[in-house]
Amino acid sequence: MASVEIHEPEFSDIIDNNSIVLLDFWAEWCGPCKAYGPVYERVSEEFPDVVFGKIDTEAEPMLAKSFNVRSIPTTVAFKDGIGVFMQPGALPEDALRDLVAKLTELDMDEVRAEMETQKAAQEEKE
Repeated sequence: MASVEIHEPEFSDIIDNNSIVLLDFWAEWCGPCKAYGPVYERVSEEFPDVVFGKIDTEAEPMLAKSFNVRSIPTTVAFKDGIGVFMQPGALPEDALRDLVAKLTELDMDEVRAEMETQKAAQEEKE
């Protein structure tokens, strides 16, 4: 599946209703974003079961702010509705493919258990 433009109204539905979602925060004026775009698009074609979303930070400043995006491009990944990866800068094509493979293999039961452990530790400190 080719990448899709994501806007705030449908953002939550896309995250909640797809197993793996990658997001590319970008802007038209950004040189590295323009270089990363074709790479992101090529890799998106190889993984039809993964949503590759593009969020224009100029059109959706509140989404960018909610992720504390400070430089673009920034790639964010969700699995089963949980944010599991965020990295500023353009990823090399092989690294993006590798990220998708790792997301596919990621055991979300382990992730949820780790989140519970961290939450309990934080509550103990308070």
